[in-house]
Amino acid sequence: MSSYETAVARYFTAWNAAGAEAVTAAVAAAWVEGGSYTDPLADVRGHEGIAAVIAGAQQQFPGFEFRQTGAVEGHHDVARFRWELVSLADGSAPVAGSDVITLDGEGRIRTVTGFLDRMPTA
Repeated sequence: MSSYETAVARYFTAWNAAGAEAVTAAVAAAWVEGGSYTDPLADVRGHEGIAAVIAGAQQQFPGFEFRQTGAVEGHHDVARFRWELVSLADGSAPVAGSDVITLDGEGRIRTVTGFLDRMPTA
């Protein structure tokens, strides 16, 4: 597994962690201390802010999990990948997007820039 794939796997572990303590621990494992997460709906810095965004998404979409679609592509300290938010009940995926991450020298996430390709209309 490449350092890019490892970083993305940690990213999904954070988004899919169950419970506040597990999210906090997973965010700390995936992101550097002053890391950031930015998408059209959020712009936060630090582990606490990132964990809050994840908790908000989990509250908005209970019974869903984030899944990677396709391969991780990376070069230098940058990687990109696509994802969907999938219902565990029926397999529907009302939300999808793509993210670009930058990594530090140890393979931890410094920044995430996210794009939403599909969102529910209602």
